[in-house]
Amino acid sequence: MSTMSTFAHARSHAFTHAWRGVLAGLAGGVAFGILMAASGMLPMVAMLVGSENAVIGAVVHLAISAVIGLGFGLLAGATADHAGMTLAAGLVYGAAWWVLGGLILMPAMLGMPLFPMDTMAMMSLLGHLLYGAVAAATLYGMSRREA
Repeated sequence: MSTMSTFAHARSHAFTHAWRGVLAGLAGGVAFGILMAASGMLPMVAMLVGSENAVIGAVVHLAISAVIGLGFGLLAGATADHAGMTLAAGLVYGAAWWVLGGLILMPAMLGMPLFPMDTMAMMSLLGHLLYGAVAAATLYGMSRREA
């Protein structure tokens, strides 16, 4: 295979992993979003764009979920045909985004203290782990369909 065709092949795989990650991220985002809606967290997400409307919060949450899912697809897509490895990667990825997003970025953007350790933070951890597990299962499912 020539260098050019090898590059094109790798780029094609990266694109496939990325769009699968977006879909997996949306699936994880829906699962996490249900938890957020039930616990009244969506208005706080809407505050990231200057609103307190729960529907706006859901849209913002799903947009973030898709972008974060793209990253997950790029990182885990090549090994997504291994269930255990993909699930573990999803849980680690979810936990990492809980720290980065839930404990650092979101509080900083809203003028709140960083690293809050309260009931809301624990619900957020649960939601991020759920996100990671559902995104991983979705990515694995898409990978298995290809095989």
